[in-house]
Amino acid sequence: MRARGSTLTLLPLAVVALLAAGFLALPNLRVPNTQTPHATLLVLGAAQYAGRPSPAFQRRLDHALSLYRAGGVRHIVVTGGRRQGDPYTEGGVGTAYLARHGVPADDLSAETRSRTTIENLQNARVLLSPGTPVTLVTDEAHAPRALALARALGMDADVSASPLGVGTSRQYLLREKLALLGYALIGIRL
Repeated sequence: MRARGSTLTLLPLAVVALLAAGFLALPNLRVPNTQTPHATLLVLGAAQYAGRPSPAFQRRLDHALSLYRAGGVRHIVVTGGRRQGDPYTEGGVGTAYLARHGVPADDLSAETRSRTTIENLQNARVLLSPGTPVTLVTDEAHAPRALALARALGMDADVSASPLGVGTSRQYLLREKLALLGYALIGIRL
């Protein structure tokens, strides 16, 4: 025979599990794009292959380039380190790509040590004057979590997300939802 207390102990866990399942079943969360980007863009890194941006990274870079060309943006910071043994960093590949497409080198900075979104933000913040407002450039699926992390770090940030590519994997979309849920439940780990 089970004690009455055991059912009450499991009830909060069941409620949390039900809420988490409902959250994961919802369509992808979206953060509205800013109408007017800040003067500083922060492009969050994505994969690069032998010195060339991956398709997802190129979409982010092209989006930053279009914002820059529209006027008002004066500085672009591209973030991302390297995998072990790789001679290229995401930040370096991204700034080289933007320079080849006409952005003056004086308007570009590369953050080249980070491997995670939180590291992207922390390391890029060091490259900027304190309190510099930034517009995050990432993809639609990553934008909610990136913006939440930036604000948790005390950054004055908004977002302008690039569209997702055709055939974006469900695994990536689920991973972003799980990461956002994890952040919401346990907070930021510095």
